[in-house]
Amino acid sequence: MPVSAAIRQRCRAMLGPGEDIRYVFPALSLPPPATMGFLVVVTDRSITLLSIKMFSRDEPSAVWATYPRRTRLGPVEFGAGPRIEIGGMVLEVDDEYVAVVAAADAEAFSPGDLPRDPLPDL
Repeated sequence: MPVSAAIRQRCRAMLGPGEDIRYVFPALSLPPPATMGFLVVVTDRSITLLSIKMFSRDEPSAVWATYPRRTRLGPVEFGAGPRIEIGGMVLEVDDEYVAVVAAADAEAFSPGDLPRDPLPDL
């Protein structure tokens, strides 16, 4: 399910002034039992991990970490589920967000490969 405009607005409130959200997707830190939920927010300037409230998949509670925009999210590793690594932490993402990870990396590292955004106002 795509991340809604309401969730994006909640994320925007936790970012630095003037940061433009490009991508947002949920992820879970691995391995259990210390599983935590995050929203990965990719902006024009940074990649921010927002921790989410317990028992919620879409209510950000705090900024966990911020990385420079030139930080790679991929490659996506497949096993029990798609996984990425950022800042030494392994995050599992839903299958539907694998393309988002690829698009975020392509935007930062090979922007000529991206098609135009069909929904630029979201």
